[in-house]
Amino acid sequence: MNFTTKIDIPKNLNPIDYNSKIVSLGSCFAENMGDKFQYFKFQSAINPFGIIFNPVSIEKIIHRVANEVLFTEEDIFFHNERWHCFEVHSDLSHSNREDLLTNLNQILIETKKQLQEATHIIITYGTSWVYRNIEKDTIVANCHKVPQKQFAKELLTVETIQQSIENTIRLVQSLNPNCNFIFTVSPVRHLKDGFVENQRSKSHLITAIHYLQSGYFPSYEIMMDELRDYRFYAEDMLHPSQIAIDYIWERFKESTILETIYSTMDAVESIQKGLQHRPFNPHSDSHKKFEANLQSKIATLVVEYPFMKF
Repeated sequence: MNFTTKIDIPKNLNPIDYNSKIVSLGSCFAENMGDKFQYFKFQSAINPFGIIFNPVSIEKIIHRVANEVLFTEEDIFFHNERWHCFEVHSDLSHSNREDLLTNLNQILIETKKQLQEATHIIITYGTSWVYRNIEKDTIVANCHKVPQKQFAKELLTVETIQQSIENTIRLVQSLNPNCNFIFTVSPVRHLKDGFVENQRSKSHLITAIHYLQSGYFPSYEIMMDELRDYRFYAEDMLHPSQIAIDYIWERFKESTILETIYSTMDAVESIQKGLQHRPFNPHSDSHKKFEANLQSKIATLVVEYPFMKF
């Protein structure tokens, strides 16, 4: 008997291996997947400008990076004793204005290099709902707890999202015409917008992506259909639980990562678990042998993959 409807996911025609260079952008689920890449020691970068949920804001930051439009004092503001930028996440906010600008521009230069070298760009969109700063008449990536009266809430149309994604693809291809794109929609439910509104939001994203006929991985659909149970959510009932994240990663792995490197991934995981091991007696002979064996495994991998750092 089958107790779930399993989604058929076609094999990616340009699979990821350990020679790949991956840039993950977008929502917090992009970070969940990006963390997996880093755990398995792929060459990857995650959200250099922090979590960004909507397509227009991702396009805007990619436009800035591709054209090397440096951040200036006009792009930042002071609020609640910190300097912020509406184009990036609050994790990058700073108490010092000059330090914020220096950090943002350094990240911009590094991100351009990462995009130029990337073999795969993975973009996870979270929502079609956006907030427009009324004074500047511009959609923001993050409101930074600025009073809500300063923003107008809007739902992006399918056409706007489609155009924004097309622009994002063109901008990246202007730097790197050979990179591969993988788009996905975050399974995180944005219920602060409302149940119906969340569904509308996700449907706009999915429809726009499918019009492009570009690479798509069904994260949202796996959560909604294969994992149709509240036990697969975290305590907030909005975010996927760790079990759900692990399951979606396995589905991603089997469709998008080259099978011939699975044994290397297993070796990396064995090392990672060994590094997390806490011995009862760190001075015992058995633990010293364990440590020596672990270091031997690391040395063997690093010879073949010098970029791996443990």
